[in-house]
Amino acid sequence: MAATRQAPGGAILLAALALPGLAGAENAPEQASISLKYLDYQDRQPNLERVGVHSPSLELVLPVAGRWALRGALVSDLISGASPRYHTAVSGASRFSEKRNAADLSLTRYFARASATLAAGRSKETDYDSRFVSTQATVSSADNNTTWLFGAGVANDRIDPVNRAVKDEHKRTLDLMLGVTQVLGTRDIGQLVLGHVRGRGYFSNPYKFVDTRPRTHDQNSALLRWNHHFSASGATGRLSYRYTTDSYALRSHTVQQEYVRPLKGGWTLTPSLRLYTQSAARFYFDPVYDTRFGAPFPPGFSFAARRDLSADQRLAAYGALTAGLKVEKQLGRDTTLDFKWEQYWQRAGWRLFGSGSPGLERFSARSIQAGVTHRW
Repeated sequence: MAATRQAPGGAILLAALALPGLAGAENAPEQASISLKYLDYQDRQPNLERVGVHSPSLELVLPVAGRWALRGALVSDLISGASPRYHTAVSGASRFSEKRNAADLSLTRYFARASATLAAGRSKETDYDSRFVSTQATVSSADNNTTWLFGAGVANDRIDPVNRAVKDEHKRTLDLMLGVTQVLGTRDIGQLVLGHVRGRGYFSNPYKFVDTRPRTHDQNSALLRWNHHFSASGATGRLSYRYTTDSYALRSHTVQQEYVRPLKGGWTLTPSLRLYTQSAARFYFDPVYDTRFGAPFPPGFSFAARRDLSADQRLAAYGALTAGLKVEKQLGRDTTLDFKWEQYWQRAGWRLFGSGSPGLERFSARSIQAGVTHRW
């Protein structure tokens, strides 16, 4: 359902930046690879399991003629549970079950000190159809110590909710990115990425009461990364910080630390910790309701007046903590098994740099992902 697709902007290009080594114009892959993964996700409030997701995925990477690489991926999400209609209030009427299928394809051309990628993809649900195209390029200096990154992507989404709150609505997004990766020494590498997302169209949630959002949404972000290699142990520390600001007046800070520790026997452990905090959107209202109409209408609500309002708790002010552990096992030269667990906790009282939004239930989520990758 469309409520599951209300993700923050920037997803088109930021997904391409999930590079553990902050790689720039890396070489073309020498081997083909296939990866099978399965994700199990469950979030909950006190005494209530909310949304669950079961998601198998397949990724295939093929080197072509030594200078090209073709990558394709398929994902199928089975989503079910109970999504709050307003703030953290859940009723039987808000239960749902949905299936989402997604596919994307990219082609990369590698040069001596550069690379260029063209990608396209589609995500389809009963009530939400999203299509995107993107391009990305990297250019390295003569000594390969500095790499510049450029990216642009456009997405076109069509929204047709089953409750007929709206019909044939659209959302269009332009995603721009500029970054630089710098070798800082024999054991350190850093990266700075600036992003801008421009959205126009339908951003409201048709399945929530009193949810009317602006038809424009612009977001700016800055991402800093630093990797440090510990030569004595062979481990690598990864530290990142991301700041975002948008036209909703929502400000967020994310700090993440990972520690990649190779062990004997082909094992690798990667514990991680992520801290997140955000302010509330300017049109979010706290769970205090009008004495005439009751929940979910805010005090002074008028059916005649049209103004931006939302009781979506994801637009509230809160803080969150995520702890994770990834375990990898190398089987021979060409096969890798991996297992990743993450636990997420969210509280209004954990917001930094200000007060959290009052009256929200505690929220937590658990995700488990297992996979296998084979190269040949």
